[in-house]
Amino acid sequence: MATDWSGRGLTVTLLVFSCVFSGSEAAAVTPEPSGVTRILGWRLERSEKPAGTNKYGDIHVTEGSDIRFRFYGLHLFPNSSALIRFMEVQTSDSEDGINGDIPPSPNRTCPEHTKDIVVKGNMDVHNQNTSGVVCLQIKQLRKSEVEKVFALCVRDPQEEEWYLLDNSDGRLRVREVKKSLMPIWLQVIVVSFLLVLSGMFSGLNLGLMALDPMELRIVQSCGTEKEKKYARKIEPIRRKGNYLLCSLLLGNVLVNTTLTILLDDLTNSGVGAVVASTVGIVIFGEIVPQALCSRHGLAVGANTIMVTKLFMLLTFPLSWPISKLLDCILGQEIGTVYNREKLVGMLKVTEPYNDLVKEELNMIQGALELRTKTVEDVMTPIGNCFMIHSDTVLDFNTMSEIMESGYTRIPVYEDERSNIVDVLFVKDLAFVDPDDCTTLKTITKFYNHPVHFVFHDTKLDSMLEEFKKGKSHLAIVQKVNNEGEGDPFYEVLGLVTLEDVIEEIIKSEILDESDLYTDNRTRKKVAPNKNKRDFSAFKNENESNVKISPQLLLAAHRFLATEVSLFSPSQISDKVLLRILRHHEVIQEIKFNDSDKRSLNHYVYQRGKPVDYFVLILQGRVEVEAGNENMKFETGPFSFYGVMALSAPTLAAAHRPRHLSFKRFSLFSRVPEFRSPSHLSGLNRTASLSGADRTESLSVSGSNSQLNNSFTSQQYTPDFYVRALSDLQLVKITRTQYQNGLMASRLDSTPQSPESGHNTVCLDQTTPPANANATTITYLDSTATENGPDETTLLLLNEQNSPHTANHHSQLEHNI
Repeated sequence: MATDWSGRGLTVTLLVFSCVFSGSEAAAVTPEPSGVTRILGWRLERSEKPAGTNKYGDIHVTEGSDIRFRFYGLHLFPNSSALIRFMEVQTSDSEDGINGDIPPSPNRTCPEHTKDIVVKGNMDVHNQNTSGVVCLQIKQLRKSEVEKVFALCVRDPQEEEWYLLDNSDGRLRVREVKKSLMPIWLQVIVVSFLLVLSGMFSGLNLGLMALDPMELRIVQSCGTEKEKKYARKIEPIRRKGNYLLCSLLLGNVLVNTTLTILLDDLTNSGVGAVVASTVGIVIFGEIVPQALCSRHGLAVGANTIMVTKLFMLLTFPLSWPISKLLDCILGQEIGTVYNREKLVGMLKVTEPYNDLVKEELNMIQGALELRTKTVEDVMTPIGNCFMIHSDTVLDFNTMSEIMESGYTRIPVYEDERSNIVDVLFVKDLAFVDPDDCTTLKTITKFYNHPVHFVFHDTKLDSMLEEFKKGKSHLAIVQKVNNEGEGDPFYEVLGLVTLEDVIEEIIKSEILDESDLYTDNRTRKKVAPNKNKRDFSAFKNENESNVKISPQLLLAAHRFLATEVSLFSPSQISDKVLLRILRHHEVIQEIKFNDSDKRSLNHYVYQRGKPVDYFVLILQGRVEVEAGNENMKFETGPFSFYGVMALSAPTLAAAHRPRHLSFKRFSLFSRVPEFRSPSHLSGLNRTASLSGADRTESLSVSGSNSQLNNSFTSQQYTPDFYVRALSDLQLVKITRTQYQNGLMASRLDSTPQSPESGHNTVCLDQTTPPANANATTITYLDSTATENGPDETTLLLLNEQNSPHTANHHSQLEHNI
């Protein structure tokens, strides 16, 4: 911007007259030739950039500007501008680095001229050639230079020398351009942003601090969805009232101060900055935001919560100590609080005016009475609880019983019902296959849900708080029983669930589609549910009622094959023995009845009663009574009995009676171990038989028929008792099943001749596979009819001839 310079006119005028007067005196002393050009003084005429005169009388201009100076003298002509040059005197890196008089150069001469100031054009002469205007171009200073001082040099036309105009009057200071803090466009954006922040802090100071902490909690419970969402965001920081207040105030002061500084730099006027900042802060930083936040403080505070947290973090070093000091002096902000009595009184007073119905008042009353009741008042007695023993096998029947019960959390006990050791969640059974016969203990130990015990005098409000922690929604109620002479012990009284506590709060029963009783204490049954599901549709009809784990089945298989000689691989192959154990009638169980311990159902063997089966105890304990002396002792798993019921007598001794007693031979002792190499072969080798093989099969079948006839006439009669003492799981193999296993093993181990293989190929070529299989099955059926094999033998042989079944059992054996 171009400005006409007229400041300090009196000083410049005096300077010019003093120069003229000095020149007149010099002329009087030293006469000069007429017509000689002489420059006596100068002043600043006009500048496009800031320029002026300091307190020492030096003219200061801005770098990179074009400046017009008016020179005074005698006999000035347009070409007199050639008599003007400048010399660099001193350089400073600060504006205050050069002050006062500058030492003149020797002899007042100008040895060198600077190129930073260039005289442009001719002199514009006025006033009878006594003054003229010259345009000077000031170049940019170097980066490290803040101010540079130049001296005016004038050329003497007669002596052809350059001399300084004066020691103090001919000084020109070139200063660096005053740079703004940032570009103007950026300053405008920052100022606008600061006005927004100022308004936000001012509005939040009114909006957030006006929200009572209790009011925020009420909004969270009974407001609209948006209000609940906003209140959940604001309530955590609103609880820190003094810290929030200090942060908002410090942020507001910081923003307003920064805004004033930027406006001062932008306007280059202190008064203008004060006026602009005052108007902007009052209108956009106080009135508008406070009017808005007084009505919508909840929404504004929730949407600006991140900015508030950011400023709380930034002002933490100063605002947090101040807030703690305020907390200590003023105490923590609590808000409006109603105790139990005030709440009941308020409900009674406002009953004619509120819209609460009787049920709602009952719920409120139940909630207020929660602290006066204990868990013993709402628990389910231990005798009415649905519980499962830890050794229970998770077969189809057990899982169906669990599903039909309708409970999601089931206590698991050991030995007796009062000894609760685990809790089963129904969702834990999602990956359990009933066919795996996994024990319940395996599942509960894997998930290891904590068992929560509480005392019978625990208040319901405390119990609700424990449930709210998420550890468990089911608790075992117990008390210390110190009655009697013995030591005190914990007595389990019953169960309490989260549902029981909630029902006590609402003073009503909660029923779902799986509940059997409306109230566990009164045991009042619900109406029959027509939609009750029957899970028996998923059960396999041929599936055994007794399930054991694959590990126990493998252990039984290996024990029989290695410890009982009749089941050694030389007698029965491993695959046939495994199929026998998989038969649905082989694995059996006996349920022990405590009320009738001498029941006939508890006896596995009875003295004098003929039997035709062998027994291996898998789980449980039995009592054996044997000999004339009736000796008794107990045995456990993997004890076996009735080996003589399966062993075949020789043909010569078949008609000779044989009586065995306990003293001569121990029937329940382990038989001598007999091990021989296993003769295992593919089960599909007997798919078709040649003539020679058929003859051999007939001879084998005939011998077995003779053995069967001899076994029928010679039955085994035990001379001992075997009685169950607990629930039993046992392997029961009859003589017929054993003989069928022997026949299947012999047929499987019979080698095939080349002729039989050739006949098989020919049969396959001339007859379709279906007919070939039919022929084989028909032949086996006739052989079985003639020689005595029953349905079990045919089942094993058909299973052996079926590739699908063989592959299926191979996969099962691999899994085991």
